[in-house]
Amino acid sequence: MININSQFDGGNIECNNCENADSICLSIRPDNHSEFYQWFYFRLTGGLDQDCTLTISNASGAAYPGGWDNYQAVASYDRDSWFRVSTEYRAGELIIRLRPEYDSVYLAYFAPYSLDRHAELIGECLQSPRAGLEIVGTSLDGRDLDLLHIGDGEADRKQYWVIARQHPGETMAQWWMEGFLDRLLDPDDPVSRELLQRVRFAVVPNMNPDGSFRGHLRTNAAGANLNREWQNPSLERSPEVYHVRQAMQRSGVDFCLDVHGDETLPYNFIAGTEGIAAWTAHRNAVLTDFKATLARLNPDFQTQHGYPPNQAGKANLTFCSNQVADRFDCPAMTLEMPFKDNANAPIPYSGWSPERARLLGSACVQALLECQASLASY
Repeated sequence: MININSQFDGGNIECNNCENADSICLSIRPDNHSEFYQWFYFRLTGGLDQDCTLTISNASGAAYPGGWDNYQAVASYDRDSWFRVSTEYRAGELIIRLRPEYDSVYLAYFAPYSLDRHAELIGECLQSPRAGLEIVGTSLDGRDLDLLHIGDGEADRKQYWVIARQHPGETMAQWWMEGFLDRLLDPDDPVSRELLQRVRFAVVPNMNPDGSFRGHLRTNAAGANLNREWQNPSLERSPEVYHVRQAMQRSGVDFCLDVHGDETLPYNFIAGTEGIAAWTAHRNAVLTDFKATLARLNPDFQTQHGYPPNQAGKANLTFCSNQVADRFDCPAMTLEMPFKDNANAPIPYSGWSPERARLLGSACVQALLECQASLASY
């Protein structure tokens, strides 16, 4: 008997009909108090050795319907190894086909990153003498907002901020965090050792734990898009941003990297803050240097495709990177990764994956070291 269930951490789907394996009808549940939806994550049981066809009937109304073009859903039998499965977007519906090799299989928009794994990540980081933990506040649902402090705390060190998962469905951002933190805290790595002689890090691996647990694409428990809350955050609507921005005020910010995923573009790229009023040719050169360095260190990153830059003075200051760059007069960037495969270096079996995101995170540690002189000149 076919069964569909999503009642677990990060789950999201509604089953409209699953009487027959070849005509399973599903729909994605919108974020709470919001019209955003695109993230899905559910378990299919009872489909062993049957040709299963799953149709997401409301795909055309998703936040980014262009994201379905050339997209392949991910599946896993153990929630550890994820692989791509046949997926087609046709006539406003997303059609997923697979023949399960076991009686239980999980399907998702991208490899999920659970709050349990987040807790394990924090615990592993705190085994290092380089790392300490601060709870800067709580979310609307009462979850801790974890802030890792990494470095020796010397007053002459630059203060770098790295945050991820403002948009909870962009789970690749936290997989990236694993690679970034693993290298940053590796006592045998000469790159991280040298970088931490110059820089202290404040790292928020998950800015939106409520949305992560609820299976949201883009918002917190109140339906707030956190990356539109940075100009005037409030405890009532966006405590996650409010508390982190307060912590930034206390520590200062010399650099900020905000890590995301993009539903539509099949590339890894960085968006700068060209639209702030204080943008100059020199600041553009600093941004260009960092992007070129990262592209050299990891060919999965590229500099040709991305968002068109804003004109100077036209920045939306509700965005994290724009607000931080303007408020703290520092370099701030938004790193985007694909939900699809990397079009410049496709791997059909896995597409863009947790493993590749982790490697990009690791490369960013070295890019930050190599660009120290450039970043300091901002």
